Amino acid sequence: MAESLLNTIYIDKYKAFSAGIESSIVNPYAVEIMKEIGIDISNNRSKLIKEFQGKTFDVVVTVCDNVKEACPFFLVKK
Repeated sequence: MAESLLNTIYIDKYKAFSAGIESSIVNPYAVEIMKEIGIDISNNRSKLIKEFQGKTFDVVVTVCDNVKEACPFFLVKK
């Protein structure tokens, strides 16, 4: 949801990517909620962080406390 929201609202300013440590489905409730605000995420897919290995990011946001143990190291531009 956050990836699509940022990419829709700030399309000319940012490019967001979302991924996790486990593959899952896109929650149907999330699809419905986003549809209510005019954003279609029905074709989105769950991505694994492995897909972004070797990429450099300006900012990395995590949503879990165990990120140090579970997530790889991402380079952040300075």
